[in-house]
Amino acid sequence: MAISFPRSHNPRNRRTAKRRRITARSDSGHSKPARSSAPLHRTASRQPIEERTGYVARMMRRRSSSSSRNTTVRSPYPSPPLPQPSPIRATRSRLILVWGVLLLAMVALALNLLRIQVLQASTLREQAKAQQMVFLGPIVPRRSIVDRSGTVLAIDTPVYTLYAHPLLFKNSKETIAEDLAGILDQPAEQLVSQLSQGESGIRIVDNLSEDIAKQITELQQDGLELIQAQQRLYPQQDLFANIVGYVNLDRQGQSGVEYTLENQLQQPLGAMQLSRSGDGTIIPVGLPSDFMQHQRDDLRLELTLDSRLQRATRFALKQQMEKYSAKRGAVVVMDVHDGSILSLVSEPSYDPNKYYQADMERLRNWVLTDLYEPGSTFKPINLAIALQAGTIQPEDSFFDEGAIEVGGWPIQNNDFEDTGARGDLSVPEILQYSSNVGMVRIMQTLQPGLYYGWLDRLKLNEPTGIDLPSEATGYLKSYEQFTGAIIEPATAAFGQGFSLTPIKLIQLHSMLANGGKMVVPHVVRGLTAPGGTLDWQPAIDPPRQVFSPQITQTVLTMMEQVVLEGTGEAAQIAGYRIAGKTGTAQKASSGGGYIDGARITSFVGIFPVEAPRYAVLAVVDEPQGEDAYGSTVAAPIVKSVMETLISIEQIAPSEPVTQEWNTDNRQEIPGNYAIEPENDPWVDESSSNQYSDQYTDEYTDEYSDQYTDEYSDQYTDEYSEDDSEDYLEDSPESFSEDYTEDYSEDASDASDGL
Repeated sequence: MAISFPRSHNPRNRRTAKRRRITARSDSGHSKPARSSAPLHRTASRQPIEERTGYVARMMRRRSSSSSRNTTVRSPYPSPPLPQPSPIRATRSRLILVWGVLLLAMVALALNLLRIQVLQASTLREQAKAQQMVFLGPIVPRRSIVDRSGTVLAIDTPVYTLYAHPLLFKNSKETIAEDLAGILDQPAEQLVSQLSQGESGIRIVDNLSEDIAKQITELQQDGLELIQAQQRLYPQQDLFANIVGYVNLDRQGQSGVEYTLENQLQQPLGAMQLSRSGDGTIIPVGLPSDFMQHQRDDLRLELTLDSRLQRATRFALKQQMEKYSAKRGAVVVMDVHDGSILSLVSEPSYDPNKYYQADMERLRNWVLTDLYEPGSTFKPINLAIALQAGTIQPEDSFFDEGAIEVGGWPIQNNDFEDTGARGDLSVPEILQYSSNVGMVRIMQTLQPGLYYGWLDRLKLNEPTGIDLPSEATGYLKSYEQFTGAIIEPATAAFGQGFSLTPIKLIQLHSMLANGGKMVVPHVVRGLTAPGGTLDWQPAIDPPRQVFSPQITQTVLTMMEQVVLEGTGEAAQIAGYRIAGKTGTAQKASSGGGYIDGARITSFVGIFPVEAPRYAVLAVVDEPQGEDAYGSTVAAPIVKSVMETLISIEQIAPSEPVTQEWNTDNRQEIPGNYAIEPENDPWVDESSSNQYSDQYTDEYTDEYSDQYTDEYSDQYTDEYSEDDSEDYLEDSPESFSEDYTEDYSEDASDASDGL
């Protein structure tokens, strides 16, 4: 057992501990006055300094060797005191620093507020609206398009797109494919392949009808989704394609009235701004109770066209095109008084429901976009110019040599090889026989400058202003070119050397039919309500007087002789007075000159002559065959169209139709049947006279007075001689001054020499 004894008290240890305390105080920075390190014993005597120093060194070495934790050797003597900063000065510096930082922060905050509240106020306001407001943009159907009788030509219908999300399927893909196969009329294997393309968002089929969408909904299969959209449907297919046009996948009109009246066909949306909270939830505050009802109206865009006439016109055109293997053809029917188009057909056409399958050539409405030389159909216009200028009179006559040379260029009649020279011909006979030489002689009575002035007044090189897109302007040579070569007025006399569109030509002929006023062709009547009232109507330029009514009536009478005894006999309709003019022109080449063997045949008809109401133009491009002329190709088309017009508009005959009633020809008369003579009550003379008197009295009294008085008073008495002089105060003297001042003496002498 170990026994420990208390260590004896050694005064040196106390002295050593005291020195350690002094050293610690010196290291901590607190200095005190130096005191003796000797122990304070009354009985002990002060030791010499050398002995005390050696003692301290020994104690330090002993402590260093005995303790491994503290290896630092510290001096037993206190360190001299260090200089300390003043507490007041340090506090003041810290305050200045803090206030400086706060001041800079306040300035920066003020500048930032200026930027936000003033400089970027508008931008931030718009960003806030974009974050807080949502604009309601529902898919609103486009307005429908109808003809003048209400037949739908274009309408929006709801269609659906089927999407599949296999991730949500509760049945197998094979089961769902079998259910869809019978509805979509597709193989189940193909549908399974489609359903295996991903886990969600698989597009199966587009443009599903409402009936099919309903059948798919009734399957109640999870994972099938139907997305509704609007699709433009054209029920008449290719019948009105060149007029109505079509819309693309973005529901924007690309041609026809779908393009020109885009703003009228789109239904306007009200200011539907909805607020939403921070998480995107719509806040239904401030909405009108009928905000969804006023987003759709019942207005329809009504056209001036007639579906019945359009269908009959296309049939007549296609029949002649197939007969003569023509490249293309067009027919235009226009009301001569207001310019409204009743029918506009161009073939070949396309189906606007599948516009993407048509070639670019068919997408163009060449009635408006393509130029051609009108040929002999322009001769009545030239006659009106010469008569209005006063250089000829209707009873004048000109010598027809059959073939002449003008400026070194040969000009001859179309039938010169068969008939040769016709000799003296009156002005009506020149038009009746369509004599090129006779027309050259007539137009040579005008100075070239005056002639050019009239052509310029007709605005041949300007569009008609029809409300359809892409109308081309005609081509007329410059004044210098026209008057500088004597061949130019000569070729223009029979409709060559310049070009125009078919729509421009029928505008000019309508001017001859309505008393000399140039009207603007148009196909749009306006936006109509279900009751038929007009809500919006396009602005149309008022008619512009060009010729006097007396001159146009004179030319119209000459054109009637063309149908009765001239080249337009194929357009005759029993009981109706019809004026017309044939045309067979060479087809110009894009590189200059004319295409060998290519021709454009045309015929323009106006009826009824006693009260003109309609103008009909037929143009057939490149018909094949030796007998392909305006009289054989285009005139029968116009006749068929006019017969349809008579039936639709119930136009009374100009004069009673008398025909013998016998069994030989009654089968050719509509509504009659061949009956044996002895059993036929109509053979009885009294019955025949009774029917004839009834027919004559009914139509002569009712319609003759109606049409003759109405149009005669409106379009003949309206223009007195004073009015005619006012309309034509600039003709012909003003044109002579405007267009002949630069006319050279050489050109005048050359013209006189012809």
